[in-house]
Amino acid sequence: MPARADGRSRNGTGSITLFLVIIIFAFVLRTASVAAEVIPNTSGQTEKTAPEQVRIGIYVVDFNRVDVGAGTVGADFYLHLKSDEPISINDIELMNGMITSTSTVEDKPREKEYRIIAVLTTEPDLSRYPFDRHTLPIKFEPKTKNEREMILVTDPAEIGLDSEADLPGWALTGSGSYVTNNSYLKNEIPYSRAVFTYGVVRDVASTILKFFLPIMLIVIVSLSSLMMKVSSRLGLNASMFLAAVLIHWRVADAIPLVAYATFLDLFMIITYATLVMVLVSGILILKFTGDGNMTRVEQVNHWSIRIIPVVSVVFYFLLFLTLA
Repeated sequence: MPARADGRSRNGTGSITLFLVIIIFAFVLRTASVAAEVIPNTSGQTEKTAPEQVRIGIYVVDFNRVDVGAGTVGADFYLHLKSDEPISINDIELMNGMITSTSTVEDKPREKEYRIIAVLTTEPDLSRYPFDRHTLPIKFEPKTKNEREMILVTDPAEIGLDSEADLPGWALTGSGSYVTNNSYLKNEIPYSRAVFTYGVVRDVASTILKFFLPIMLIVIVSLSSLMMKVSSRLGLNASMFLAAVLIHWRVADAIPLVAYATFLDLFMIITYATLVMVLVSGILILKFTGDGNMTRVEQVNHWSIRIIPVVSVVFYFLLFLTLA
């Protein structure tokens, strides 16, 4: 009996062990299948490709028809495009103007060159007018592809400015280029933008001869009249004042209305103040002469000669220092 009992006990233990082994094996299989489901199958996926890189260069032949009032300028330039993928001018667009003429110079699948005539738009800064200086930009962007799909890169070998390029009444001061990006909607993927800049400044000699020389002659004649003690001095000063107003009106009419004071405005304020002081002194002399008060006439004449020219010259000098 003890032997039989012992045998049954061993058989029972073996059965339990076998049962536990089966459970563990099933658990391992289940865990492996779950892990297989969790780990994604990446064998069929393709890697994300880099954006297309387009090298862009601009060689400016000439600028013309600068219109500060309208904020436009004509431009004649060569556009060079080069990419590892097929590229054409239909893939990019001019962002600050309108292309009026395009002709193909070089036509390869991955390299193009065009001769372009366009009307560019710009936002002029007139705070120094008529000694103003401006930056004329040429901006290009991909037409439909954002910067994840296409990136513009400036090509220094294809960037230049013709030595014969000029603007009547203006002087070219240099050029540059850079790449930035721009988005048009909130949270939108931006577009790559290539910008080519060209500096221009109004010709100083032309500005002085056409505007400042006539105004300064008016001021000199008006100040010289302080030496006169006759009543005709008043009529002379009045005519000088009207002449200054007409010149100011003619020059200011060439620029748009702006929300800030230009150099011209400040210059004319000093000019008007000078002419008004001379006019007032002439009126006082005329009044005191009519009253027979020659002492007051001498006092007005004495202080007018010593104060008005000095005040005028000092304010003109301080104004021109702002241009430095």
